[in-house]
Amino acid sequence: MFTKRLGHMKTVAKPQNLSLLQQLGCSNYSTKKQQQQQEVQQQQQKQQKQQQQQELQPKQQQQPKQESKNEILGKGEAEGKEKGGATMSEVEWLTQELAAVKVEHGDLLEKYKRALADGENMRKRLNKQIDDARIFGIQGFCKDLIEVADVLGHATQSVPKDKLQANGDLRNLFEGLNLTRASLLQVFKRHGLEALDPINQKFDPNLHEALFQTEDDSVEANTVVQVTKLGYKLHKRCIRPALVGVSKR
Repeated sequence: MFTKRLGHMKTVAKPQNLSLLQQLGCSNYSTKKQQQQQEVQQQQQKQQKQQQQQELQPKQQQQPKQESKNEILGKGEAEGKEKGGATMSEVEWLTQELAAVKVEHGDLLEKYKRALADGENMRKRLNKQIDDARIFGIQGFCKDLIEVADVLGHATQSVPKDKLQANGDLRNLFEGLNLTRASLLQVFKRHGLEALDPINQKFDPNLHEALFQTEDDSVEANTVVQVTKLGYKLHKRCIRPALVGVSKR
């Protein structure tokens, strides 16, 4: 039995048989290698497909924005078919869009012009207020100085004229008061403050304040015949009306 097995192994171990065995082993090895390469190729193809799908997803997400115009045209065509059977072409859609843009442009232009006009009016008002504040800022101070001028005027009027020649000291005092009052009036005039003496003028309610009426046939009615207190105006604005007596018939 042992000898039979030994003889079988010797026959298998011949050079011809060994070459056949090697060929069979190589063929099995090559088939396995081909199978492995095919599996690797299949995996690579799967990965490429997955990458392509991932690249296509952002483009598919952007498609609704690009299709908005087509959807609008489709709605227009459907509405046109329902109304008269006519379809809305792309030119008609663009015409409608242009008309809407023109209307919106007109509204915005009108608002822009109004805003410019409001800004210009505001600028003019502010400039006028600044000018008025610069010109009439001394109005309160002028009213106080007017009282000083009134006191000087009453002082000079109270001096009896017949005693000026006999009394030299009184004459000097009288002349000094007149010079002081004249100098004060010049300062008033330099700063735009002017005295109003409306004697024998027509009564003006904007510049005069009537205290009483008196009958006087020598002048026309509503004429100032007596001035109790002088009026003053600062740059053509009356800051104190003159207190007067008016004639009547």
